[in-house]
Parts: sequence; structure tokens; C-alpha cells
Amino acid sequence: MATAHPQNVHPDDTRFEKEELTNHRPNGNTTGIHNDSGDSLTRLRTAGSLNISPELFEKLYLSPENRVKGDLRKTFGNPTPIALVGFLLSLTPLACDLMGWRGAGGTGAASTGAYFFFGAFWLTFGATLVPSFNAYGAYVTDPAVAAQQMGNPGNPAGLQSPAFNASFAFFLVFMSLICFVFLICSLRTNIAFFIIFLTLVCAFGCLAGAYFNLALVYANPTNLAAATRASRCVVAGGAFTFVTSLAGWWIFLAIMLASLDFPVQIPVGDLSTLIKGASDQKAKVSEA
Repeated sequence: MATAHPQNVHPDDTRFEKEELTNHRPNGNTTGIHNDSGDSLTRLRTAGSLNISPELFEKLYLSPENRVKGDLRKTFGNPTPIALVGFLLSLTPLACDLMGWRGAGGTGAASTGAYFFFGAFWLTFGATLVPSFNAYGAYVTDPAVAAQQMGNPGNPAGLQSPAFNASFAFFLVFMSLICFVFLICSLRTNIAFFIIFLTLVCAFGCLAGAYFNLALVYANPTNLAAATRASRCVVAGGAFTFVTSLAGWWIFLAIMLASLDFPVQIPVGDLSTLIKGASDQKAKVSEA
């Protein structure tokens, strides 16, 4: 069992304060209301230690328990749900857009504001969609086409540039790579986390394939095979991200229930015992 100490109270300190309170009572009276007050004080002081298991700590913070300096964990609330909500409120609508549900589309442009609010990867994705960043307008090299914008950034003709689509595809390729690294590390966490990164690897791979094929389509509009592959890859990427979202919502619900000590708890599939940590292996060697 891992022990978190919201208050740094040593048992000896508790006994000393109880004895000191008794010594200052008139005539040494330790009965009645004075005795009740002493018992209440003792219970308050010793309630500072709360036993939580490593599995519960990892469920709440999405990371194994480690020693940190200071008392920030005791001062501030658990920030994990906030980051998780930002991730889910950005990814889930995007997944529905990519799959074209209820006529949605536009590669998630309608949720650009949410991308900026929640940051990280979404800042990059949102900035690409905002015309003032000129991410796609910079690929318009024809002076006649560029003149139609009258000097304003974000020429929409850049979205149909083979160079832009191929370049953006490489960003998605390396997002898939970093998620693959996270996937390997998630083998020490839980099944829900493993599902999230496994599906993200597949999703980014599909979306990268979609943009590579779009680059072929814009280079040769008669390439119908590439257009079909691009469309299928976009839908497949949306399907994978939707599964990612489901696993994320599951973790979010598990964290909220555990944070409130809800009588019903849902499992996340602990994998910490599947692959022993380096410290555990060293401890076994030293014991042997």
C-alpha cells in the first residue's frame, strides 16, 4: 500500500499534544466534555494519513506514484481530469467529422476554437486551419492566383496544392511515431491507456495516408484510385479516433468515480504487473 500524507504528523507528536492538553486541564480532569474534546482532537490529528493503493493513485493521476518535493498534491486538486476533458472535447467531434456523421466534414474546421483552447497537438492542428497563419496559403506560387487574395494570407487555393498536402502528411507520420513510443510505455500503465495509443498510432497513419493520396490527386486530378484511397483513409482515421475517444471517456469516468469515492468503481485494466519495473528487478536481485 502506498501512503499519502496530507498532513505531516508523527504519531509521537500526536501523543505529546494529547498529553499537553490533559496537563493543562483544571484539577487534571479528563472526564466529561474535556475528554470528548481530547478524543476529537486525537482523531483529527491522526486522520492526516490516508492509505491509497498504487493502482488507485495511478488511476487518479494516470501515472505511477513517485516521490516529489513540496506539498503541491496536498494543496491543489488533481489536474488530470481537466487535461483529459480537453483532449476528449477536441478529439471526439473531430472523429465524427472525419467519418462524415450527420453530414459533418471539413476535417474538423468547425471546432478550431476548441483546438486553441485545449492546446498541445490541437494548437498545431488549429493553427493550420486558421487563414492568418498562412499555413496553406504559402503554397500558392501562381502570381495570378495569389493576387485574388489582395495580399491577405490564407489563400484557399493552397489547400489543393500537392506540396501542402504532402508536407502536412509528414507531420501526421511523426505524430504516429511519438504515439508509438507512448504505446510501448503504456504497457506499464493500464489497458485503457494502451487502447488509446494503439488506436492513435493507427489513426495518424491513416490520416497521413489520406493526405499523401490527396497530394497525388491534386497533382493529377484524373487519379481516381488515389481519391478513393484518400476518402477511405479519412473515414478509417475517424473510426480509430472514435475508439480512442471511447477509451478516453472510460478513463475519465473512472477518475471521477475514484476521486469522489463513489460506491461503484470501474476498472481500467492494471498492467503494472505485466512488465516489472527496473526498481522491482533490482530489489529482487538485492534480495537474492
